[in-house]
Amino acid sequence: MTKSNVLAGTIAATCLAFSAHAQANLTGETTPPTEIAAQAMFGVAELAANAGIANIQVAAGQTLTNSVQNVAEGKTDIAAAPFILPFLLSKGAGPYASLGAEAGAELAGNLSVLYTYRFSVFGLSAFESKNFGGWSAIEGATIYNGPPRGAALNKARAMVRIATGLEDGTGYSGIQVNWGQAVATITDGSADAHVLPMNFPDSRLSQAAASGSMVVFSFPREAFESEGGSNFGNAPGSAAVVEPITDDLFGPGISVVSEDGMFRGYADIGGDVVNVSMDEQIAYQLTKTFLEGLPQITARTPSMPKAWLGETDPSITGMCGPNPIKYHPGAVRAWEEAGYTLPDCAKP
Repeated sequence: MTKSNVLAGTIAATCLAFSAHAQANLTGETTPPTEIAAQAMFGVAELAANAGIANIQVAAGQTLTNSVQNVAEGKTDIAAAPFILPFLLSKGAGPYASLGAEAGAELAGNLSVLYTYRFSVFGLSAFESKNFGGWSAIEGATIYNGPPRGAALNKARAMVRIATGLEDGTGYSGIQVNWGQAVATITDGSADAHVLPMNFPDSRLSQAAASGSMVVFSFPREAFESEGGSNFGNAPGSAAVVEPITDDLFGPGISVVSEDGMFRGYADIGGDVVNVSMDEQIAYQLTKTFLEGLPQITARTPSMPKAWLGETDPSITGMCGPNPIKYHPGAVRAWEEAGYTLPDCAKP
């Protein structure tokens, strides 16, 4: 049994123990346990069970491409969804190409959102001992850029392309390794640098920094503000991030190189999605639990306070625009009852 499954089982058992009289038994699928999406769902699961609203059996470490489709097909009740996935599903493209455009669009129409968050921010990092020169030094280098397939790899490659014009396999050599071996791959020195998702602070880089001081390189400002950089920041499931550099922004032993004291990168944004057929009262209660529990949820890990939890601005939530899905009616009721204003374009 994997650590993710052990933790998922522990969370499920804990939730059951909190309340033997919960009104609903639900299933959830999310990221590996240390990530923001998982912590958000675990937080809601614990609070909902404690309040007698629902018991959510959470499976962590899932392939979210499958999880999103499972919710759309009614096989899973709630799943973490980077918003690039519903977009691709609506087009029958990328990992959903085998479904075709018509079937994909129909399935995407079955999805709705409870609440949103930022999954991560992509950036370039290296050990200080490598004396790596930043984005301009990628040509001819060996770069660890994510798992063998999926959205993270595509995003890492696209960022290098925007910053340098280089392609993986010709302009530089990419190394692809699954997330379970990420820290080992960073620390074994097989790559000169890494283009990976990170957080403020970042648990993966913090683990790696135990082997030596690291440096993170802000995305080049000129490329960031170019037409291509702006378009990339406005793509489905993506948002441009400009963060003031502070001590330990990414964690102890990790410094930041920037042109002007600001860190620039691109975020993966998404949220927890459910089927549109979910009972409105349950969707309302789960969203209300999230909103009322924000202090507890944001306190779960050091990276949660900067994960854009409880935000409604579509420029950072990823709602509206090319995103084909909207908030669940029950979620809308909870947000507005709590005093938030949701954009009309995000309402069903």
